[in-house]
Amino acid sequence: MAKKQICLYFQVHQPTRLRLYRFFDIGKDSHYYDDFENRTILRRIAQKCYLPMNQLLLDVIREQKGAFKVAFSISGSALEQFERYAPEILDSFRALADTGCVEFLGETYYHSLSSLASPAEFRLQVEKHRQAIKEYFGQTPVTFRNTELIYSDAIGDMVSEMGFKTVLTEGAKHILGWQSPNYVYCNPEKPSLKVLMRNSALSDDIAFRFSDRSWDNWPLTADKYLAWLKAAVSDGGNMIGLFMDYETFGEHQKAESGIFDFMRALPGVVAEDGEFEFSTPSSIARRFKAVSEISVPEAISWADEERDTSAWLGNELQKDAFNKLYGLYEKLAILNQPSMWNDFGHLQESDHFYYMCTKFFSDGAVHKYFNPYDTPYEAFINYMNVLSDFMIRVDEALSEKL
Repeated sequence: MAKKQICLYFQVHQPTRLRLYRFFDIGKDSHYYDDFENRTILRRIAQKCYLPMNQLLLDVIREQKGAFKVAFSISGSALEQFERYAPEILDSFRALADTGCVEFLGETYYHSLSSLASPAEFRLQVEKHRQAIKEYFGQTPVTFRNTELIYSDAIGDMVSEMGFKTVLTEGAKHILGWQSPNYVYCNPEKPSLKVLMRNSALSDDIAFRFSDRSWDNWPLTADKYLAWLKAAVSDGGNMIGLFMDYETFGEHQKAESGIFDFMRALPGVVAEDGEFEFSTPSSIARRFKAVSEISVPEAISWADEERDTSAWLGNELQKDAFNKLYGLYEKLAILNQPSMWNDFGHLQESDHFYYMCTKFFSDGAVHKYFNPYDTPYEAFINYMNVLSDFMIRVDEALSEKL
């Protein structure tokens, strides 16, 4: 009997953080980024997460003689920071790429929301990212993972037209209904595009609950987790999508929680049991036919309880900033200046809009953890000050050109 598949996928992204940009800086100083903070945070996460976890995965791949496989998407913004502040991270990812057991996925270069605003900008960023992955790791992505797993039928249509064969997204309950996330589906408009869905419960057991001592199932061991994996497909299903932030390991879940020990033990426990094997998204998509179409008329994501786009576009502050930013696209296309495109790209990073979220209750705690600002309103004001300066630069450059 064919083995069930475990699709282990990690998101790697670091935002280009904005410096404190005051009203009086507008029109006078067009350096927007907090280089010191970006370097400091990246170096910290490199030591806590990227370098030790990459070495752990490399060791496991060698121990398992290639039977262990994993997938990554790394944003262009993260790649730029690796190159600038910690090139040894790139070396460690290249070592993983050289094993042949790691698949690198396509995404938007700037970890942006362009798929919701501008099909033209979305395509440009995806192609820019595809070229970067080819340059750094020698792979041309065939699987796509949009920013924060944002997906809809229309986005799937665009992704398919760009040549991708597989897309990852959230196994949102309001989309699945009675169906299980543990099967391969396809896009209703482009049936050749396979859709792999995240098993949110099993993913979040690692990503969010692992170190929570008040959790009924703490501590989580590899043997216990394997039992849950088996239970999840006991009444059907041929794959389990475990999708999470890579910073889960060592940053969100600290080393002292035992997260590295857990991850080192899991592949061996899975291999010894024999019911599952680890596979990459493209391999799973090739191996299994879609059981049915999955219709996603409105965009979903892996964020918050709603699993929609409200984490970034749920209030008037976010929408105002979003609309003003993307309203510049036609002017930038006329200018076609690399420096302007670069700033436009970094200002699109979804993190800037996430910081403006005004949600409360359970999701509010998560938002606060990832937010460098004291309030969403401070995030909005700082961003809009930067955007105001950028708009002035665009208009001045356009007037000179015309």
